[in-house]
Amino acid sequence: MAQLSRRDFLKLAAMAPAALAFSQTIMPSPLGTNSPNFIVLVFDAMSADNLSLYGYPRKTTPNIERLAQRSNVYHSHYSAGSFTTSGTASLLTGLYPWTHRAIDEGGQVASAFAQKNIFSLFGKSYDRAGFGQNVWAELLLGEFRSNLDVHLPPGAFSIREQLGGSLFPRDTPVSYYAYDDFLYRLGDSPNSLIFGLLDRFVFGYRLRSISTDGYPSNDKSVENYLNIPHSDNYKIYYKLEDIFRGLLSQIQRLEQPFLAYFHLWSPHAPYAPRQEFIELFKQDGLNPTKKPKHPLGDQLSVDTMNYARLLYDAYVANVDWEFGKFLDELTATGILDKAYFVLTSDHGEMFERGITGHENPLMYDPGLHIPLLVSAPGQKTGSNIYSQTNSVDVLPTLLRVAEREIPIWAEGQLLPGFGGAEDNSRATFTVDAKLCSSFGRLSVASMAMRKNGYKLSYYLGYGKTDWFELYNLQDDPEELTDLFNKDVSTSDIMKDELLTAFNKSSGPLRG
Repeated sequence: MAQLSRRDFLKLAAMAPAALAFSQTIMPSPLGTNSPNFIVLVFDAMSADNLSLYGYPRKTTPNIERLAQRSNVYHSHYSAGSFTTSGTASLLTGLYPWTHRAIDEGGQVASAFAQKNIFSLFGKSYDRAGFGQNVWAELLLGEFRSNLDVHLPPGAFSIREQLGGSLFPRDTPVSYYAYDDFLYRLGDSPNSLIFGLLDRFVFGYRLRSISTDGYPSNDKSVENYLNIPHSDNYKIYYKLEDIFRGLLSQIQRLEQPFLAYFHLWSPHAPYAPRQEFIELFKQDGLNPTKKPKHPLGDQLSVDTMNYARLLYDAYVANVDWEFGKFLDELTATGILDKAYFVLTSDHGEMFERGITGHENPLMYDPGLHIPLLVSAPGQKTGSNIYSQTNSVDVLPTLLRVAEREIPIWAEGQLLPGFGGAEDNSRATFTVDAKLCSSFGRLSVASMAMRKNGYKLSYYLGYGKTDWFELYNLQDDPEELTDLFNKDVSTSDIMKDELLTAFNKSSGPLRG
């Protein structure tokens, strides 16, 4: 696939006529015994800005690029949330965070929307499976458990796991909150001094039998096991090859037609690539654009950010390698010929402005720009779509191709290539309000609105003065020149539209 810069992507998006979408539309398959299957694969914290598929100079995703050759590839796709809980909830409900209210870390959607999810909408005629390797994604699946036929625990397919919540499948969210968050969560010190320390001792002992061959250090200290893929706050250690092997086995056991949602932890931090993938990029001389540190950032040094970027890029390449073998199996077994395959993420990752990761309220593209590839059953050629799309668009699109009714409350639109038009004039949103109550007014929040190639960001309640930032993403894809006080006419129009949408949805939740 030819590689274009993001500047080229955005310029092409602005020029692409809306009518083109209809010439690329893939019509839904008929219902009945030949109803299509659906596989949704989410890579946690995978930023489109670090994928060679989207023009990144490091060759991080050759195997995802193979999938792109038979997929609709969305080049300007953004998450509605900036971290796992809000981004995942928007993907599964088709609602923005200020509506579904899964806005706090490890939270859930408001009870008024508990039955408004993709699993309930597909209905019992589908075999519906859910796997959240990230416990925060699992908390949402646990909330939707009455709409799941197969519900896999976060530790499934792991080489070592020790989660108390998994022992209580009838009410997994409460169990994870009570045991793995309150009593046993990893951190500086356990909340339960006696049981927490005992739990850590037992798990540390169990880790010593794990092979660490191929990872950066091969000594047998407990610290070395931190180099093996694992969750940061929960006791889950795994090998990527085991996860993909387990997913393939699970897919083959599902009754057709099925809807399978698999939310993987990788490449989320802590970044744990095998040594050979670190060596791929260690001496490549990549010199990222230097950007000013942000007052809401962590003020990290350039060297710290670049080293984290190296590990992250190597981890993405490692994940892509294992995904390639998974893709080969899906192809060889004929599974892809009978399924819509969706590859995406819940949010991105940043290595700029004094920040690494995504645990911040910033609205810059590396943290919000995510991959989206959708391959239809039997699709043989790829199609590139450059107009902006949002994670809330996935739910209505999958419902349409499954010939299910799209509910009037869904806030997304049909994706171009599946009945929707390429339209950069629509406003799409990203919301971060993790410091607010899920049921009250959103008084401390950051949000972004994209429209016509511009992005307006609004930071509310983080200091004495609220502020806006405006960027022309076509001419300034690195977001270096704030135009809010320079392009006043554009600022005023976008500010009015953003504040109208925000004020409509930011008050106390009403069921």
